[in-house]
Amino acid sequence: MSNQLVVLDTVSGACCAPLADAALDAGQAETLAPMFKALGDPIRLRLLSMITSAQGGEMCVCDLTPAFDVSGPTISHHLKVLREAGLIEGDRRGTWVWYRPLPEAIRALAAVLK
Repeated sequence: MSNQLVVLDTVSGACCAPLADAALDAGQAETLAPMFKALGDPIRLRLLSMITSAQGGEMCVCDLTPAFDVSGPTISHHLKVLREAGLIEGDRRGTWVWYRPLPEAIRALAAVLK
């Protein structure tokens, strides 16, 4: 199973038609399932919402961690799950990692739920 999003519609970013219009095929379901699974955890859902709504389009892990009542390593684990699901990406700057959403993945999720 690939963690890469297969985008078929370059305008909307959608990999699939809305569920109300057509059933997903096996490949589309395999593409989307890890993303939806990652969002099934309240901490990950909050992390993604914080990252996607951040001014400047990205957020430092140093600003994410204090918002939660869990340890830094736990936040790192949740960010890793979001990254492996193809929802965010990050890059290290000094000792901190800065995360930003992958807009095509967010659009694909939104399009299929439309």
